[in-house]
Amino acid sequence: MNDADLPASAIECELGLLVRRAQSHGRELARRVHPELDLAAYLVMVRLDACGGERVSDLAAYFGVDKSVTSRQVAALEGLGMVSRTPDPADARAQQLRLTADGAARLRRVRTARRRQFQQLLVAWPAEDVSRFAGYLSRFNALY
Repeated sequence: MNDADLPASAIECELGLLVRRAQSHGRELARRVHPELDLAAYLVMVRLDACGGERVSDLAAYFGVDKSVTSRQVAALEGLGMVSRTPDPADARAQQLRLTADGAARLRRVRTARRRQFQQLLVAWPAEDVSRFAGYLSRFNALY
């Protein structure tokens, strides 16, 4: 390995560790929302919360998965009372998925606790470093 490969190698290693830990922590967050919820469905809830509502096809495109995969996650969320379907105002043939009041409240409670945890982890960092870190993560994620 040459010197030019070292930063990329370090990024690969650190991202691998971050993803592994995030998945483990994400599964726990999903269970806090509802004991029967899995990580993928939790992430669908997070997306619906962020955008206010979307079609199944839009969710599938956002996550880069087949529509059938997203449909199964949505069906599970509907069964748990976390999401509901409403007619899409832009297309009467389509339906928008939205969080139910219960789903939104459960998600908000868990995400608030998670944000507090991030704040505690980063309390020793200067505010400017935290802002830069958030910006770098956003910029990196935009590449995908």
